[in-house]
Amino acid sequence: MASIHGKKIGGETYYYLREVARVDGKPKVVSQRYLGKAADIAAAMDGASTLPERTSHRRFGDVAGVWGMCQRLGVADIVDEVVGDRRSDAAASVGTYLTLATVNRIVDPCSKRAFADWWDTTAGPRFIRPRLPAGATDHRRFWDAMDTLSDAQLVEIERRISLHAIELFDLDLSGLVLDMTNFATFIDSANPRAPIAQRGKAKQKRHDLRLVGLALVLTHDGAVPVVSHPYPGNRHDSTQFTGLLDEIVGRWEALGGDPAELSVTYDSGQNSTDNHAHIEGLRLGYVTSLPPSDHPDLLAIGHDQFDVVAPDRFDGVTAHDTVVEALGVTRRAVITHSTSFHQRQTRGFDQTLAKARRQLSDLQARLARGRTRKSPAGIRAEIDTILAPRWLDRVITTSVTGDTPATRRLTWRTDTRARRRLEEEIFGKRILFTNREDWPVVDVVAAYRTQPDVESSFRQMKDPHVVSFSPMHHWTEQKIKVHSFYCVLALQIAHLMRRHAQQADLAMSVRELLATLAGIEETVLIYPSIGGRPKARRMLTDMDPTQQRLSDLFDLARYAPAS
Repeated sequence: MASIHGKKIGGETYYYLREVARVDGKPKVVSQRYLGKAADIAAAMDGASTLPERTSHRRFGDVAGVWGMCQRLGVADIVDEVVGDRRSDAAASVGTYLTLATVNRIVDPCSKRAFADWWDTTAGPRFIRPRLPAGATDHRRFWDAMDTLSDAQLVEIERRISLHAIELFDLDLSGLVLDMTNFATFIDSANPRAPIAQRGKAKQKRHDLRLVGLALVLTHDGAVPVVSHPYPGNRHDSTQFTGLLDEIVGRWEALGGDPAELSVTYDSGQNSTDNHAHIEGLRLGYVTSLPPSDHPDLLAIGHDQFDVVAPDRFDGVTAHDTVVEALGVTRRAVITHSTSFHQRQTRGFDQTLAKARRQLSDLQARLARGRTRKSPAGIRAEIDTILAPRWLDRVITTSVTGDTPATRRLTWRTDTRARRRLEEEIFGKRILFTNREDWPVVDVVAAYRTQPDVESSFRQMKDPHVVSFSPMHHWTEQKIKVHSFYCVLALQIAHLMRRHAQQADLAMSVRELLATLAGIEETVLIYPSIGGRPKARRMLTDMDPTQQRLSDLFDLARYAPAS
């Protein structure tokens, strides 16, 4: 039953429309809507406030979807459990700040200084309870929260969130893929607390940028990150490999798994005898690749000894199953040949070959004009540079004659037979190295082909617009590690959302998913004030069928405006 109820506050009476119903046999207020003062109600009855005087639009769908996923994973609660209570004067908990940073990384990456302005353009401030006080999203508040986190706490937080994601979404951990990359960050060379970003200069060609290494482990099931490890840029990737493997095994055993049931895929960049001995000692299964040039006997195996792998899964792929001695052990080797990979290598080599021919022709013409002052050694060095790209020296032969600059001449030719032998021997082939003796060949190939998933994830993190590592305006080691943590968390949440949508028959990339959700906006209708605050009514924009399905899938109604 609906009724109008008045409240007297400061000498003024404010009216509300209440609806009362019986709940468990007792009368209870189930809804309450503010109507205003008596004059406001009279003006509304007269039609004076039927039209809004202005409107505004706020981001809703993508922010609400990501925020909801953070809530499901319990990000804020887990962070606050590990970190503990903050001072009573803190604007919000550390978990809240890390959740806000994660949402921003996924939806619309920006600096901490720009965060407050961006956050006010979204419906996000409605989601946080209790509401944040004024100034709570100032960049200095974020920095204060980041400063409270230690290395050990970050590892523990990531471990707990990953375990919760594994249990909540039933992730299959039996297959994992590992890789490493570098990101550019700002660096203050005078800052003694900035040792993490030391190696090399960034491709942006700026003097104030250096490189930070990041190792990432993702599941074969949905390419969801479960382990990450930032490390100083002056350390080679292979030096971080064994520590990361130990972390993987520790988390797997925490779930009750046997390391012998775990299979890790990684590329040849992490291969070394010591690293491989460590893997063997952990009893892990593995699938990696070997440099073809190190095993010419395997490359010499004829195509007539290759069998079709699985045309319904890997079109144009054939393989030969054998054994090889490498990295201090004798293990199974699966040599694969892919028609599409062969074609890509052919096109690439044709371009390299054409460039080398142009350069040799230019050098030949200069020598014929007698215009070069280079010595024979200098000419040979230039030729070696031209033929330095892989395989060129097998296909192009050169000869320099003459004793003086005026008589020196260059002759060169392309050996078409050598080119055919090169294609037959190398193009389209990979040598896969594994200790999974009982796996069918198709499973070995499938495991190795998950390697692009982690590479795709790194490319996603380098996308400046969606789930981005940049901008990163931090240069102390501690803040870089915190930044890396919530960037990986952002990638984890984005891939969980994509996987969740895919299981509901909505096959979409992360970018497509977020763009579709972003199309669901919140419109705020602001009505003119009659002796009080302007009244606002909020509603969502129309949704197409796909948006409605995503709204139901991610329970956006939970965050939709009530009025």
